[in-house]
Amino acid sequence: MPAIHNKIAHRKKILTVFLGCALVLTALFARLIYLMVWEADYYAEKATQLHERERSIKAARGRIMDCNGEILADNRTVCTISVIHNQIEDPEAVIEMLCRELNLSEEYVRKRVEKYSSMERIKSNVDKAVGDRIREYEIPGVKVDEDYKRYYPYGELASKVLGFTGGDNQGIIGLEVIYEEYLKGKPGMILTVTDAKGIEVEAAGERRVEPVSGNDLYISLDRNIQTYATQLAYQAMETKQAQSVSILVMNPQNGEIYAMVNVPEFDLNDPYALPEGTGDGLSQQEKQDMLNRIWRNGCINDTYEPGSTFKIITAAAGLEQGVITPQSQFSCPGFIMVEDRRIRCHKVGGHGGQDFIHCMMNSCNPALISVGLLLGVDTYYDYFDRFGLLTKTGVDLPGEAGTIMHNKENMGLVELATVSFGQSFQITPIQLVTTASSIINGGRRITPHFGVKVVDAQGNLVERFSYPVAENIVSEETSATMREILEMVVKEGSGKNGKVEGYRVGGKTATSQTLPRGSGKYISSFIGFAPADDPQVIAVAIVNTPQGVYYGGQVAAPIVRQLFENILPYMGIEQEGSAVQE
Repeated sequence: MPAIHNKIAHRKKILTVFLGCALVLTALFARLIYLMVWEADYYAEKATQLHERERSIKAARGRIMDCNGEILADNRTVCTISVIHNQIEDPEAVIEMLCRELNLSEEYVRKRVEKYSSMERIKSNVDKAVGDRIREYEIPGVKVDEDYKRYYPYGELASKVLGFTGGDNQGIIGLEVIYEEYLKGKPGMILTVTDAKGIEVEAAGERRVEPVSGNDLYISLDRNIQTYATQLAYQAMETKQAQSVSILVMNPQNGEIYAMVNVPEFDLNDPYALPEGTGDGLSQQEKQDMLNRIWRNGCINDTYEPGSTFKIITAAAGLEQGVITPQSQFSCPGFIMVEDRRIRCHKVGGHGGQDFIHCMMNSCNPALISVGLLLGVDTYYDYFDRFGLLTKTGVDLPGEAGTIMHNKENMGLVELATVSFGQSFQITPIQLVTTASSIINGGRRITPHFGVKVVDAQGNLVERFSYPVAENIVSEETSATMREILEMVVKEGSGKNGKVEGYRVGGKTATSQTLPRGSGKYISSFIGFAPADDPQVIAVAIVNTPQGVYYGGQVAAPIVRQLFENILPYMGIEQEGSAVQE
């Protein structure tokens, strides 16, 4: 009996093992079927990836077009030269050819050719003609891929507005970086199949994932206006031996910027080039600091004391608050005492008795200080805030600087007096033009901008941009009065050098001293708009440290006059009396 029991137990063990093995085999078989049927695509893709090498294809970056559809930023076809170590049959031949064709050192090329890596890039942005020559050698292991390099047809034009891209075709500064998401596109790939040794399987050919081009950006800048403004800026810089000149031209009704000039400009097709002889002996950091200064856009990145152009803001606040009228009388003995401070007028002998219109025509400091004192610190500061001067304009360019202003609690009567005629604080040119626009356009605080719309490669509208507008900055009545006063400034006052024959022009001059005081360096400026009764264009010219005569009325006003003489007819703005009378 014990033998029978042992035999039965043994058979049970065998059956258990058999069933266990059967279950395991069944599970493995089921898993195999699952992997081969339901997961087949996944593992096929994994296998392909294991034997595929990727080479990226840059997407064509979207173009930047001016308001007339002229191309300001485009693309050129270039080549990227790479080597695949495992596919190279004659390393010395590869090194010799690449050194010769790409004008590179043997040490540089050899290091990359002999490096054990799936792919090593030798040089990017190679001229297409050179890339084609290298391709014709048909040397195993050398790859030539076509991609794109940013190209700017007009070189320096609007360099600090457009900006430029880096080696990866990504925006660095200017509009190129602000609108990166619209312009950049989607890269593609070239996929080649290799064997276990990394040798390309010729029979398998190549697979391409085509890149998707970026969208085109249309901006408000007008190439013709920008070109002429640039010529005037360089001319002023040369004749006045100035350190720099900025000109900003804008539509005061909607904030579209027609031109933004900051000379000296730089070559967008060679943005890292330093002026000849300036980079010798400098460290890498010093060179980069110099480049950063070259790339700065003075209209938005830098602040300055606006001087008498800021009297536009003080006058508008006084009229809006009702502390003055155009007929209000003021007496100017050549100075005004504020607490213990004697603040001079630019006319040493004074202007004597005058109404407020003539105070503005004469750019009288004591009169405008008196307006500020009538308003008082609290009210004046409230208007400073109401006009948007304590916030940035929101212009669609990177690095906009904010206003540098006294804290309200630290603002006494002397500070109030100096601010009233444009000193002891700093703003940007774009802030000045934007605020002046809101005062002359009926009281609407517009947002200055370049971006108008984005379209795809087929010309379909992707997005049309809109911008914030704040209403009732000043009343229409105050706005109309300011337009009349500023027209008189140009017609018979200190801004008469900004007068344009046949057009009604309004404006204001300024001559401010740079810091530190007593340095003998000045900033000459003039802000003008036309037509005075219905402004369609506003412009400011700022000349930094002119030599010799430095008064804004003599240095900057003629620049805006010459600008308007050319662009007003171009813009289709008719002269006074030229319309046909019925």
